[in-house]
Amino acid sequence: MAIDTAPATTTSPDSAQSSPLDPLVCFALYRASHATSVAYRELLAPWGLTYTQYLVLVLLWTEGTASVRRLGGHLGLDSGTLSPLLKRLEERGLVERRRGATATRDDRVVTVSLTERGTELRTELEDVPRCVAEATRLSAETAPALLQTLRELTAGMNEVTVGLRTPTDAATHERR
Repeated sequence: MAIDTAPATTTSPDSAQSSPLDPLVCFALYRASHATSVAYRELLAPWGLTYTQYLVLVLLWTEGTASVRRLGGHLGLDSGTLSPLLKRLEERGLVERRRGATATRDDRVVTVSLTERGTELRTELEDVPRCVAEATRLSAETAPALLQTLRELTAGMNEVTVGLRTPTDAATHERR
């Protein structure tokens, strides 16, 4: 039995009406992702941050200085997407980008570090993870199992999409 073909007798948790999309796992993931994005947007609005900008700050709070490539690897973003985001954070005085600031002094490598203001934001935003965790309604016992399931789902989706790419698509993806 396919997991996206269950009988359509369930109802949406936030609606009294049943939808033909409710039994679809892909739709449940979409709705959860959308609801999470909206929650983060509202929580981060007072600081004028997007969710992705917040994730960059979290990475820098955790790891300290990092290369654009390393940040992109963690976020699953290419430099073409990440560079404008970092530019906006830099314009706001939250991060600093520097070329050749590595041990090898390679000018092709751009490193990103927090400014004093970027570091201060950690304290101001410390309630965001708690608010999101409470909103998920997951217990400390069930959250790890959900994370593992989502990681497995992501790996499976990545594997299937790699298998569907044409040689031209794959070459383009490799260059990113």
